[in-house]
Amino acid sequence: MVSFEGLIAHNKRLSILLFFLLLLLLGGLGASVSYWWGGEWYTGVIVATAVAVIYFLFSWFAGASMILSMSGAREIRHEDAPQLWNVVEELSIAGGLPMPKVYLIEDSAMNAFATGRDPEHASVAITRGLMEKLNREELQAVMAHEMSHVRNFDIRFAMLMAVMVGSIVMICDMVFRSVFFGRRRSSRSSDGGKGQAVMAVVALVLAILAPLLATIIQLAVSRQREYLADASAVELTRNPAGLVSALRKLSGDPNELQRASRGTQHLYIVNPLRKMKQGRNSLFSTHPSLESRIERIEGLSLARA
Repeated sequence: MVSFEGLIAHNKRLSILLFFLLLLLLGGLGASVSYWWGGEWYTGVIVATAVAVIYFLFSWFAGASMILSMSGAREIRHEDAPQLWNVVEELSIAGGLPMPKVYLIEDSAMNAFATGRDPEHASVAITRGLMEKLNREELQAVMAHEMSHVRNFDIRFAMLMAVMVGSIVMICDMVFRSVFFGRRRSSRSSDGGKGQAVMAVVALVLAILAPLLATIIQLAVSRQREYLADASAVELTRNPAGLVSALRKLSGDPNELQRASRGTQHLYIVNPLRKMKQGRNSLFSTHPSLESRIERIEGLSLARA
């Protein structure tokens, strides 16, 4: 039994630690590849960072609109769904946040997500199935979870993590291309040549392992941010029972979201791919199991009692 303040602080610290591990992985990969190709290690770090920055700028300006378009979401106004709009507006005021854009996905599956780069440029999306199958208390809890992703800057953090993983994959692809197409490397002294050979092995090993390690780290962060959003939603609504009830309804939903993909599955409140919803936590889970999330929320409820 812990307080939601303690759980929020713990999850933030762990997320930051995992991010720095990913940053070290990116820098180490860039340094080893550069040295293997005959350059200086710091040149590789600079190039790897530049690749990540370019990727990040593209995601910063176009990422959210692409995600919403891929998800089949359409922007709505108050008159389209008055109860949903009022709930989001109430949570915005309670959380001290700007009113986000609200989107509806025409799908019978029960799900929702938030995206954007900051609270001033945020959007929340919900499926019609979720909107129609939840009562107001449950709807408020789900939207509080999504607004917590906005409030905690998880939407930006998720974007940054995706950029880091994407950059690592791009650099690894460059390594494999250089191996198969025989990129020439500059000659060094005898001692330098030995060092270059060692770094060639290191670069190849990292090229094989880095995408897997980066994905594992990204998914670990994703799971921690879901726990964090649950705790923050309880803090915002002061109603853990509403979120527990909503998650239990979500766990029993037999439908799979049609427009969801492996690239966007981590954004949703529960994994939208039906075959990946079941089971306990694992290294390759995008979300904590619903059972463990409910257990933690109920623990928060007991701690506050």
